[in-house]
Amino acid sequence: MDGVILETPRLSFREMTLDDLGFVAEMMSDPEVSRYYERQFSRAESEKWIHAGLTRYRTDGHGLWLATLRETGEPVGQAGILMQDVDGARHAELGWLLHRRFWGYGYATEAGAACRDAAFGRWGYDHVISLIRPVNEPSVRVARRLGMIESRRVEFHGFEHAMFYLAAESGEGRYR
Repeated sequence: MDGVILETPRLSFREMTLDDLGFVAEMMSDPEVSRYYERQFSRAESEKWIHAGLTRYRTDGHGLWLATLRETGEPVGQAGILMQDVDGARHAELGWLLHRRFWGYGYATEAGAACRDAAFGRWGYDHVISLIRPVNEPSVRVARRLGMIESRRVEFHGFEHAMFYLAAESGEGRYR
């Protein structure tokens, strides 16, 4: 399949395009989906979100990709690797965001695991993080399923976030 970045048994990941604006805007305007963000996103803000993703693809070689069902091509959300500056240090962050109608099927964990494996294997990062608001219990559970441990609390985008950490080497909270 042309343009596929990653695949799992049920999902494919590709770079977003402006053609995905309808889906992204619908997802980002949902009050439950955007609950842990600073606001619900308008269509114009969703377009900026996509443009920011396109910039990340060019500058970092990765970002949040559109996650689609392999069997049908239907978009389910986004997942990927984002470079984040936290307290003066640059980290590869695993991120996932699903449209509400796809919650509860294990897609976030499946997507996060694929991105984790790609971060270590394909991009060669020595560790990954996930920045999650502590009240976002579903994402905290996903991070823990991926083998991540909470390392500390940080302020990020004006909110307290738990910084989950996973290193490529063996040991507690480590991948290999």
